[in-house]
Amino acid sequence: MTVERVSETVLLDELAAIADGPLDNATCSPAALYWDEAIAEREEELVFRKDWVCPGLAAEIPEPGNYLTFSVAGEPIFCVRDKAGTIRTYANVCRHRMMKLLSGNGTTRRVVCPYHAWTYDLDGRLIGAGHMEKSTEFDKKKICLPEIRTEIWNGWIYVTLNPDAVPVAEALGPLEEVVSRYGMEHYVPVVQQDHVWKTNWKLLTENFMEGYHLPIAHKATVGAWFPVEETHFPSDVFDAFTYQTFQKAGDATYGQAHPDNKILKDEWRTTSILPTVFPAHMYVLAPDHLWYLTLRPKGVGEVEVRFGVALAPEVDKSLDDKETWVADLVRFFDHVNTEDREVVEGIYAGSKSRFAESGQLSWLEREIHDFQQYLSRRLNSKG
Repeated sequence: MTVERVSETVLLDELAAIADGPLDNATCSPAALYWDEAIAEREEELVFRKDWVCPGLAAEIPEPGNYLTFSVAGEPIFCVRDKAGTIRTYANVCRHRMMKLLSGNGTTRRVVCPYHAWTYDLDGRLIGAGHMEKSTEFDKKKICLPEIRTEIWNGWIYVTLNPDAVPVAEALGPLEEVVSRYGMEHYVPVVQQDHVWKTNWKLLTENFMEGYHLPIAHKATVGAWFPVEETHFPSDVFDAFTYQTFQKAGDATYGQAHPDNKILKDEWRTTSILPTVFPAHMYVLAPDHLWYLTLRPKGVGEVEVRFGVALAPEVDKSLDDKETWVADLVRFFDHVNTEDREVVEGIYAGSKSRFAESGQLSWLEREIHDFQQYLSRRLNSKG
């Protein structure tokens, strides 16, 4: 039984109607929004090529020559800390025969193409190209890797393909007031992993945003520490992000300030903040740790998921057996991610059913409505 295709115009009109209405009457987005190919193409052009995306934490590449790889709207890139200590981002494509230059994360003094050994300095300049002496008009001084706009905000790396994008500090200014008390730019990275999940990127983003599912889908892990009635949302709606805060229960294994934390006071010692920076960077910022997801769509039915964990500096310093402690932490979050993966892959499968309907949202799903408003603004624009 095949699902009848709905036109792109109808889908965008339906999304706009939901986004323009109040939360207490809002529904989930139409099912086809998660698997329609025309919508995915529009998202790549008007969302991922226009807004800021996050490859990871600046602290994951702390020394000159440290690099990490990523992609933006299908464009391979790498972020590298140059000799002066600045993080810069380049197209991860050799200027000779278009070979991908780097893979994964690592450290290098120079970027050497694995195909013909064309060599680039950490400032992107071509500094070596053997056997080119017989090629007329070849001048390596004129060749450089295309540089991608990069900004660092509270310890996060953000990149964009859009030269006209509003600066990150301006776009996230109101969020600065909320997260700055934690000093997350000093958190110590301990884990970074890449996975591919069989779902649409928007379903995973929406799942992260809402705590409605935590007591049920995560009853074996974080759900037991989540007091629903202590969930709070900002009074304003912002263009570039949304967030919620909640208190961790007293018996929570993770999520409370370490005794050596002298910065956070009163309720903030047990408060976690869950920001989502549109379109696809989300994290849980707790007094003792943070963990994050940053997403890259692979068509409509797959998404590349970058997952990372960092520890508050006083927690990191206090660990006598860090390797064992981190291994236990990773196992815990692997369990959490497995619970989420089952859910979001199941929703994607269900969205393709002829019986799929858009049910009404709960007040706990406020951020999904914020996300719908963001998507409607972007996807209904003319670029």
